[in-house]
Amino acid sequence: MPGYAMLHRWRRAGPVAALALGAVLAAPVVAADAPDGAALYADFCAACHGADLEGAPDWRRPGPDGRLPAPPHDATGHTWHHGDRFLTDYVARGGQAVLDELGVDWDSGMPAFGDVLSVDEIAAILAYIKASWPEEIREIQARMTEAEADAP
Repeated sequence: MPGYAMLHRWRRAGPVAALALGAVLAAPVVAADAPDGAALYADFCAACHGADLEGAPDWRRPGPDGRLPAPPHDATGHTWHHGDRFLTDYVARGGQAVLDELGVDWDSGMPAFGDVLSVDEIAAILAYIKASWPEEIREIQARMTEAEADAP
């Protein structure tokens, strides 16, 4: 996402410049020692979900193995329909483990990354993804996250 990359470059220019640009782009400003969500996304997610968060081609149609291809993480997908706790769990334990626990009869191709990525790294990837969403969608997703926090 060009806006995030630009913010990342400006962050090195100093905190005032980063805050000013961050406000203009409505993208989060991250601390210098925080994991780089864009780089982590490129390393661990882009091969399946697309370099520009666009998802696999024809992602709504099951492939020959019966699995749906990787969905987009931009505003056209459904990632924003879930709260942070669900998304973090899905990435850490893998889609199938989460779906099985929920009793959902669907075959997920999402692998588990919990042995590879820390919770902070997963959060950085999610922050990178969320930064691409329009403000209205970020607000809806934030309400989903709040609802999860209120749930047992």
